[in-house]
Amino acid sequence: MTTEAGLLYLCATPIGNLEDMTYRAVRILKEVDLIAAEDTRNSIKLLNHFDIHTSMTSYHEYNKMEKGHILVKKLLEGQNIALITDAGMPGISDPGEELVHMCHEAGITVTAVPGACACVTALALSGRPSRRFCFEAFLPIDKKERRTILSELSKETRTIILYEAPHRLKKTISELLETLGDRKLSVCKELTKRYENIWETTLAEACVHYEIQDPKGEYVLVLEGRSRAEMEMERQQDYKKMPLFEHVKFYEEQGMDRKTAMKQAAKDRGITKREVYQTLLLEESLHGD
Repeated sequence: MTTEAGLLYLCATPIGNLEDMTYRAVRILKEVDLIAAEDTRNSIKLLNHFDIHTSMTSYHEYNKMEKGHILVKKLLEGQNIALITDAGMPGISDPGEELVHMCHEAGITVTAVPGACACVTALALSGRPSRRFCFEAFLPIDKKERRTILSELSKETRTIILYEAPHRLKKTISELLETLGDRKLSVCKELTKRYENIWETTLAEACVHYEIQDPKGEYVLVLEGRSRAEMEMERQQDYKKMPLFEHVKFYEEQGMDRKTAMKQAAKDRGITKREVYQTLLLEESLHGD
């Protein structure tokens, strides 16, 4: 007789306030056969608070592959397992995503017991545009990779959400200002906790502030995206710096016919198609085209 595989439950835990624990999460954690926790020393406090006595095992960044295979084996044997992180939703900026992938590969059903999530909480509290947003979590430590990500973010038009630890906050804000230019910023500190604070500021103002005051607590940064109007203005300025025949040729190389390319170039430069035609005749004669 074939044993039916168990379920993997992704159980969200509070990001600060224990009252944010859901009734369903408490029930599931009591009912499963095993709880896989990012740090069992932290999680035991949560389990004790809610009188949960289910066995725990560690599952974290440094054992995710080895322990992941062990957990999948247990699931295939019919055990139900709950995955929890230190705070928030498993699988969001933590090693849980690897276990979920393994379960999908093995045909194991994964379900979520949703709850608190710092990035979504901060976004809602910031009042910034939320229809489109970019969650970057913690910036990479590697200098080359970090520069690449910052360069990409400089062109990002969506609202940007970042996590940062207090000892790196000052450096991160300074790098953001240098790479992205001054932007409106919501600094969200200690979300759902006693000293929760949402500070509406700018990158430049925050840089000055943290030069004289040391950051304390855990932070989520919600940053406004790049202005499309500003990007369009810069694009037009760049086009105006190049000869018109190169501008038209650029569009032709993108697959436009001559007439359409001239029309688009005229639009970019804010001039008429007739002016484009006359200028092209002059430029091409000067360049021998």
